[in-house]
Amino acid sequence: MEQSTTFTVCFRAPFWVGIAERWDESGYQAAQVVFGAEPTDAQIWLWLDREWYKLHFSPPDTVNHPAAGRKNPKRLQREARAATQSRGVSTRAQEALSRQRELDAQARQKQQTQKKQTAKEQKFLLKQRKKREKKSGR
Repeated sequence: MEQSTTFTVCFRAPFWVGIAERWDESGYQAAQVVFGAEPTDAQIWLWLDREWYKLHFSPPDTVNHPAAGRKNPKRLQREARAATQSRGVSTRAQEALSRQRELDAQARQKQQTQKKQTAKEQKFLLKQRKKREKKSGR
């Protein structure tokens, strides 16, 4: 299976957002980047050249890749016109991004819990050390 990638820039109030979607042998993945102000074509190309490898894609989802057969030119023209109309990003991308946000939130929560546990243990050990020093008369 060949790999294909699309990058869509759209406006989601109040920011301009780029949605990257890719299909490969492992499945469908999506990533999102927030641009802020409306980026120019040159800024988008520069960003793609410098920052593309830093994108954090969602875990692969096994979804059928769209067929890559030859299409009628008139149909392609209609599809291109429909794609330029502001309809937003595919729901598949939104679902993949929401799954990615959930996984990131779970990882952050686990890390925060571990950090709290370590701080609690440090506090306990400090209290024990002070208790021993007080008892020994130092």
